[in-house]
Amino acid sequence: MSLADVPDDIHVVDLGPDGWLLEDTPVGPRPVPANRLADHFAEALCPPAWATDLLVYAHGWQTSPESALDAVQRLLALADAQHDSDRYPRLKPWHPWTVLVRWPSRSLPSLGGYRRIRDRAHAMSTEGHAARVIGRLLGYVDSHRADPAAPPVLANREGQYLHLVGHSFGCRFLCEAVQWAADPPLTLGWNTPEPAGRPFSADSMLLLQMAAPRDAFASMFTALGEAPLRGPVVATYSRHDRATGFWHLRAEKRAGIGHSGIGTAPAPVSAIRMLPPGEAYPLAALDHRFVSVDASEVFVRGHGPAGAHSDHLRPESAHLLLSLADHCR
Repeated sequence: MSLADVPDDIHVVDLGPDGWLLEDTPVGPRPVPANRLADHFAEALCPPAWATDLLVYAHGWQTSPESALDAVQRLLALADAQHDSDRYPRLKPWHPWTVLVRWPSRSLPSLGGYRRIRDRAHAMSTEGHAARVIGRLLGYVDSHRADPAAPPVLANREGQYLHLVGHSFGCRFLCEAVQWAADPPLTLGWNTPEPAGRPFSADSMLLLQMAAPRDAFASMFTALGEAPLRGPVVATYSRHDRATGFWHLRAEKRAGIGHSGIGTAPAPVSAIRMLPPGEAYPLAALDHRFVSVDASEVFVRGHGPAGAHSDHLRPESAHLLLSLADHCR
């Protein structure tokens, strides 16, 4: 699938095995020169005036470029199908624009394959360039979106809101990127106003079936306790997720967040269950630094080595995303 086939409401960003940004050329994809990174973003990545909400989505394990685009389109379609002003009264209107971050995540569906992609995701973020590239991408998007506190200049009278959505190992990329972009850090929480000058911030982070140890926020992503996030870090889990249960337990000697939920973290963790679209999330349920969402009654489909690891494209997930977008206003 060529980029010409990508819908106008989605912008694709491709990363190579080292985490560096790629660009299409007549002879195929090639790394963007380091001295052209800012110019590349300026040429190819600018939030459109019609967008009310900006989404950055990073996919996970065993996802081809075509499947990654299909997943984003399915999630957006689910959100559009159930969005209405009565259910989400502050989403008037809801016109999302999405940046899809794609990276090489295919491997054999085995313990060795899981370890290979785990190691690649870790290396791309910590030894490679993924965290810095995505961090700069987030900073660029943030600096070029309309300020919700500014006078009404766009379709949304309150400006544009930025939401981060990850699945599986893609959640690691987003967490590393947010930590890298945390300069200066902000205190997480919707009840915390942004400092003057609007340093980089995001309004919510939704981590679907995160492939990381339960104590990742206390050991790997410690800066998220005071990260550039105005809204909560929300992570789903399901006991039917074998990728972050069975395989993660054997690869890392401990269960993953996607199977058992957030364990220890720099701040208290609120535990809730995933709600059906007809049941509203109260603000008090989501307005915490870390929220662990039990989706064991929802994410149940899937067979083979991964189990329900990729059963996250559900109306309930769209409801959670829309609820976060609604409450962040």
